[in-house]
Amino acid sequence: MQTEKARFSAPEWRFTRWLAESPAGTPDAIRQRLVAELFGNLPVFYGGLIATLVGPLSVVVFKPSALFIAWLAMEVIICAVRLAVLVHGRRAALRGEKTWTDLHIVMALAWSANLGLGCLMAILSGDWLIATVACVPAAAMVGGICFRNFAAPRLASAMIALSLSPMPVATLLSGEPALIGVTILVPLFLFSMSVSAFQMNATVVSAMVAEREIRHRACHDDLTGLCNRAHLVTQLDERLARERPDGLALFYLDLDGFKQVNDTFGHATGDRLLQLVSEQINASVRAGDVTARLGGDEFVVLADGLDRNAALALGHSLSERIARSYAVNGHDCVIGVSVGIALAPAQGRDATSLLAAADAALYTAKGRSAPAVVMAGETIARAPSIVPEPDAPLPRPARLHLSPT
Repeated sequence: MQTEKARFSAPEWRFTRWLAESPAGTPDAIRQRLVAELFGNLPVFYGGLIATLVGPLSVVVFKPSALFIAWLAMEVIICAVRLAVLVHGRRAALRGEKTWTDLHIVMALAWSANLGLGCLMAILSGDWLIATVACVPAAAMVGGICFRNFAAPRLASAMIALSLSPMPVATLLSGEPALIGVTILVPLFLFSMSVSAFQMNATVVSAMVAEREIRHRACHDDLTGLCNRAHLVTQLDERLARERPDGLALFYLDLDGFKQVNDTFGHATGDRLLQLVSEQINASVRAGDVTARLGGDEFVVLADGLDRNAALALGHSLSERIARSYAVNGHDCVIGVSVGIALAPAQGRDATSLLAAADAALYTAKGRSAPAVVMAGETIARAPSIVPEPDAPLPRPARLHLSPT
């Protein structure tokens, strides 16, 4: 199974990509989960491994011919390689390394083909006890193939065909009239199980997509797609729990003049403006930084690896990108932004205190009459902003303030 830390490589060869191809429109995150499902889990594989070897081993015990011994030896080799690829894949995925997904798929096909070959030899031997011992476990494996490889229904269908198709061929070659039913039933069984594999895949993919949407809605703001307050606090708690949270900066942003835009041009224009501001915020931060909307026109950015100067630089970058004129629904919407910054652990060692420190810094920034960057009670820089006329109904310009230590 794929976890947050384990990532299995997608197949690269054209044939294996086709076999493992997901339905059109499947999100990338779901595709990654489906690739991970192909590797299954070790306990299930161990059970299948034992069941796989029972048939060939039993045949060799009752009829120790060279052909059947070779069949058993090939089965042992294939199972050993599959186990090695599976173990390597799980370890490599956890380390962030490339997994042998193409080889994993090819060996699954080789296993199915060898299973079918053994059934063919057993039926053609004319010993119906041996044929029964070989074919019954092979037929029983079909259900496991279908359920274990639901993530790739084409692969499941190919494996079922390779393991079952030799049976009707062998029954026809044997010339035994009593086995004509097998010739008819096996293709029907192959068809029905293949259809089941595709139906199961569609059902599971739909469930995964629904689960992903539910989880996204629980953690993100519906309007902007940014994190919501609950998810922000979770991320903040996790980062503050590190042994050394130094370099963690929290930026509390509030739009200046948004209420006037909302009241003048309507909520549809206001909502679109919030979406455009969210895009500007995301464009200002790095991969791994957290962006969130707390409600209304309040936003938060959580960034790692910043000292005081770097935090101020990012604050200025946010101010420059956000505080400007936006063309929304045919209206010219001019807004500013006030920014409060708090650093961990200087201004807080838990989410509540750090958010409170940033909020206090934001409150101070909104109360200033001129755009400025204030640190420890000292004005150290001017923040770029849009400065409206004193009697204009639009907002004050952007202001940036760092919470004092």
